[in-house]
Amino acid sequence: MPPTLASLVHHSALKLTVRAGADRLDVPVRWAHVSELADPVPYMEGGELLLITALQLDAEDPEAMRRYVKRLAGAGVVGLGFAVGVNYEAVPRALVDAAAAEGLPLLEVPRRTPFLAISKAVSAAIAAEQYRAVTAGFAAQRELTRQALGDGPEGLLTALAAQVDGWAALYDASGAVVAAAPEWAARRAGRLTGHVERLRERPAPASAVVGGGGPDGGDDRIELHSLGTGRRARAALAVGTATAPGTAERYAVHSAVALLTLTTERSRSLHAAEQRIGTAVLRMLLAGQPDHARAVAGDLYGGLLDAPLRLVAAETVTAGPAAEPLGRLTEAVESAAARAGEPVLAVPEGERLLILAADGGVAAAACTEYALQAQPARTGPGAGAHRNGAPPERDELVLGLSAPTGPAGVATAYRQAEQALSVARRRGRALVEHEEVAAGSVLPLLADDAVRAFAEGLLRALREHDATGRGNLVASLRAWLSRHGQWDAAAADLGVHRHTLRYRMRRVEEILGRSLDDPDVRMELWLALKATPGAGE
Repeated sequence: MPPTLASLVHHSALKLTVRAGADRLDVPVRWAHVSELADPVPYMEGGELLLITALQLDAEDPEAMRRYVKRLAGAGVVGLGFAVGVNYEAVPRALVDAAAAEGLPLLEVPRRTPFLAISKAVSAAIAAEQYRAVTAGFAAQRELTRQALGDGPEGLLTALAAQVDGWAALYDASGAVVAAAPEWAARRAGRLTGHVERLRERPAPASAVVGGGGPDGGDDRIELHSLGTGRRARAALAVGTATAPGTAERYAVHSAVALLTLTTERSRSLHAAEQRIGTAVLRMLLAGQPDHARAVAGDLYGGLLDAPLRLVAAETVTAGPAAEPLGRLTEAVESAAARAGEPVLAVPEGERLLILAADGGVAAAACTEYALQAQPARTGPGAGAHRNGAPPERDELVLGLSAPTGPAGVATAYRQAEQALSVARRRGRALVEHEEVAAGSVLPLLADDAVRAFAEGLLRALREHDATGRGNLVASLRAWLSRHGQWDAAAADLGVHRHTLRYRMRRVEEILGRSLDDPDVRMELWLALKATPGAGE
């Protein structure tokens, strides 16, 4: 404990006597300061024990003493020591009354006790407290290191919570709580996810203090510390305490941050090595070599190849570097898989990210959830900002998801994911599954601007002809194609003679310079009519 007025009063060598403020002696003393100035307040920092002999004070003037003591209390002076036998034989009544009225402790210093002795006592007590704090800090560091080596981050958090007499929690790269001590702290830590996400946006190392009566942490004072040495933090530590940590507790927190950062960086190096193996595994699967891929995957990714899996292709839709948005998607997916103990393979491929995940697993679900969270920020195909011009709130990513397959079908799954990704870009959607493309009608695919432009160009000459009032070639062509070239049925639909319809179809061929006997021509015209329904008709 730091020195207090009470500890100085009980110091046998000082012989101090309390003359006022006996109920406020438990306040800590930051320093003992001697000043005979009539107004020493400009030189005070707060927390001092002021020692005087009243050389320049009229200590018997009640009004002067009232003003003097009031200024000292307002400046944060915690006590006043008055030496007797120098200028006054006893402590003046006016000073005693003023100190009592202001609640400022007043200590009588006997003539045989020099001010230097009091200063030395305070200095020695402060030094002893600092030594105890440093010693306790080193002991805490040893204990935290022992726990980290023995029980990992969970053991370290347990030891840290005991050291600070509070709680501690560890967050992963996605901002989710991965461990907390004591166990009841996990729920409280979970309410800080928003604060953790904002902290991780700042370059590491970074810290923040939250709580203090708010809904996020009850009455706790909560410190958040980012973990990692890169530009973007890889994890975060939360420490909750009832009051601001002391020196020893601060040593413990800093030691925990250092140890967890080392653990995080080591994990980062291992992750990079695992990713290189994952890249090799994916390349073998794409090359149609599942047996070789399984041999290389071993225990690391082998479990992923034992069940139906899906391939996800993801890319950004906004200009600029794609690494950060795709990196955040990777973090979200890998963190979800790690919490569930599920293998997942995420491999960057240029400006694209490929994810191989178990069908129906948490990693695939995390992809879908992340994409749906990003969807509200979209304003249409290729949109890069909100309608008001502000940056999007979420990463603008598009994802294509393949159908379930096995290791031997990964090459096919890759093509399916690419196709779904292409459709997602055209439709302005965050996620498209290949089943939607394969099972649905082809007609929604014609909504692409390029297809519509082609259709309008192909039919333009016919519509210009019809606009002159010389016939209705477009409607006649639609009826004839819809009846599979059956003249009588198509003519009946139009209410004209079949010879009239034959004439109109010859005019279509003449205007377009194409033969309706060619099935490819008929297909293109039918799709063009479907892509521009009702235009000009």
